[in-house]
Amino acid sequence: MNHTINHDKARITLRESLGWATPATAAAQQQREARIRRLMPDQQDDDVLGKVYDAGLVRRLGSFMAPYKRRTIVAVIFMIVSSTMAVAGPWIIGQAIDQGITAGDAAALRRWTLLFLAAALIEWLTNRYRISLMAYVGTQVVADVRSALFRHLHELTLTFHNNYSVGRMMSRLIGDVGVLQEFITWTITGLTRALFLLVGIVIVMFSLSWQLTLVTLAAMPLMILLTNFWRLRVRDAYRATRLRLSLINGYLNESISGIRVTQSFTREPVNAQHFDDLNRSFFDANVLAARLSALFFPGVDFIGSLATALVVGLGGWLVLGDALTAGVLVAFVLYVERFFDPIRDLAQRYNTFQATMAATERLFALLDTEPDLRDAPDAVALPPIQGRVVFDQVSFQYKDGEPVLHNVSLRAEPGQRIALVGETGAGKSTVIRLLARFFDVSQGAVQIDGYDVRAVSQTSLRSQLGIVLQDTFLFAGTVADNIRYGRLEASDAEVMAAAAVVGAHGMIERLPEGYTTQVGENGVNLSVGQRQLISFARALLADPRILILDEATSSVDTHTEKLIEQGLDALMAGRTSFVIAHRLSTIVDADQIVVMEHGEIVEQGTHAALLAQRGRYYKLYTMQWAQAGLGTAQ
Repeated sequence: MNHTINHDKARITLRESLGWATPATAAAQQQREARIRRLMPDQQDDDVLGKVYDAGLVRRLGSFMAPYKRRTIVAVIFMIVSSTMAVAGPWIIGQAIDQGITAGDAAALRRWTLLFLAAALIEWLTNRYRISLMAYVGTQVVADVRSALFRHLHELTLTFHNNYSVGRMMSRLIGDVGVLQEFITWTITGLTRALFLLVGIVIVMFSLSWQLTLVTLAAMPLMILLTNFWRLRVRDAYRATRLRLSLINGYLNESISGIRVTQSFTREPVNAQHFDDLNRSFFDANVLAARLSALFFPGVDFIGSLATALVVGLGGWLVLGDALTAGVLVAFVLYVERFFDPIRDLAQRYNTFQATMAATERLFALLDTEPDLRDAPDAVALPPIQGRVVFDQVSFQYKDGEPVLHNVSLRAEPGQRIALVGETGAGKSTVIRLLARFFDVSQGAVQIDGYDVRAVSQTSLRSQLGIVLQDTFLFAGTVADNIRYGRLEASDAEVMAAAAVVGAHGMIERLPEGYTTQVGENGVNLSVGQRQLISFARALLADPRILILDEATSSVDTHTEKLIEQGLDALMAGRTSFVIAHRLSTIVDADQIVVMEHGEIVEQGTHAALLAQRGRYYKLYTMQWAQAGLGTAQ
C-alpha cells in the first residue's frame, strides 16, 4: 500500500513538473486516490508490472503455444518474407531511378516497377496470412488458458474463494487473459519483425553509403534520451491506467450484484460519487499516458526529420560531386524514414511486453495455487452408503489460535434425523461443512459407514450427499435445468415427480412457461420461497443417502413452510438427515436434537427429553414459543 501511495505521489509530481496539473488539482487528485485505495484494498496486485522479461514465464507461456507450433513457425516464415520485401522496396526504387530514369531506359524502368509491385504484393499477402495465423494462435491460447483457469478455480477450496474477491478474479480471467491475446497476436511477431527490419535496414544502409549511415546514426543519442525519458515515465502511467481499470471492473461487478441493496438504502448518489472518483482517476491516468505519448511519438518524427535533413544535405553534396547517384540518395532517404518506424514500434511494444509479463505472472500464480484440501494419494471411492455418521472427538479451527469446534462427538444411525440448534456462531454450519469435507478436521475424525471422509475421494463422498442451503443459488436457465443440475440424465417425468414430492409442482405449473420458465441470474425472476422449493426438488432428484438442510426453511414464509412439510418428510424418509434450523417448531420430530454453544455440544436428546431437562433447549424453545404469538402451542 505504501508503495502504491508513493507511486501516486510520484505520478502527480510528474504532472506538476510537466505543467499538466496545478497544486490544487494535484491535491484533489491525491485525495481521490486515497479514497479509492481505502475502499478497494484487494486489487493492489494489479499495480505491479513485474520484470521486463522473465525467461521462466516465457517458457511456461510457450507450453500453451506448443500445440500450435506449426502455425507459429509458418507465421514467422511469413514475417521474414514480408520484412525482406519491406527492406527491398527502397532499394528497388533506387535501382529504377538509376537504371531507368537517369539512364533513359524505359524497359529497365518498367522491369524495376513491376518488381516493386511484386514485392509490395508479396509483402501484403505474407503480412495478411501472418496476422491471421497469429490471431488464430492467440485466440486458441487464450481459450486454453481461460479453460485451465476455470477448471482450476473449481478445484480450489472454499478457503480460497472466501478470501479472493469476484472482481479480482474477473480481472484475472478477462483482463490478464486479454493481455495475453494481444501479446501473442501482435507482439511476438511484431517485435521480431521490428528487430528484423531494423537490422536489415542498417545493413542495407551501410551497403549503400557508410557516410550517410553514420550521419543517420548521429541522431541516435537524441533518440536514446527521448526513449528513456518516455519509457521510465509511461511505465508508471500505464501501471496506473491498468490498476484503475481493474478497480472499475471490480466495483461494477459489486454494484450490479448488490443493486437491490443499493436501491433499498438509497445509496445511489454515494455509489455514483465513488464511481465518478474511479472513472475520473481512470481518465486522469489515460490523459497522462496520452500526453506522454504526445511527447514521444512526435519527438521521434522530429528526430527522423532531422536525420532526413542531414542525409539530404550531405547526400545532395555527394551527388553533386558524383560520389553518389540520385537513385541511391532517394533510396537512402526512404530507408531513413523507415529506420525510425521499428524504433517507434519497439518502444510501443515495450509496455505491452512488460504488461504481459505481469499478467502472465499473476495468471500462473493463480494456476499454481494449490488446493488446501486434496484427495489422499491412496483415497478410495466411497461405496454406496447406508448413512451411519460418527463425529469422533472432532476439533476444528479456520484460523490458527481461533478454535471453532471443541471435542464434538456425535453419532447418527442410518435414516435418523439429526437437528442442530443453537445461537449464531455456535458451530452448527461448521459441523456440516466437515461432514461434506469442505474443510478437514484439526483433530479427531468424521466417519461415514466406518470410512474416514479423508480416506475417500471427494467426488464419491459428495455425490452421496444432498445439500440445501439457506441462500439458495439457482443458475441461469430453466426451472427444469436447475432441478436436473445434480443428475443431468434425469427424464422430464423424473423432474416433475421430484417437484411433486416436495410440493413444488403446482407452483411451477403456474409459472408463465412451467418447467421451461427462465429463472434469470440466480433465480431473480422467482420469489425466495419458489427458489427454495426448486432447491428441495433438486436435492431430492439427486437421491442422496445423507441429506443436509442448512436453515433451508428460514427464508420461507409460514404458509409455504406448511406446504413443504410433507415434502420434507418424503425427502428425508430413509435418509440420514442433518437439519440446522432456527425455527425449532420444524425439528420437534427429530430423532436427536443437538444443542451447540461456543463450538461444543451442551445438550443432546429428543424434543421431549430436552424439554424435561429444562436446560438450554427449554429456554430457546419457550422463548420462540413466546415470540410466536402467545397461544401458538407447539
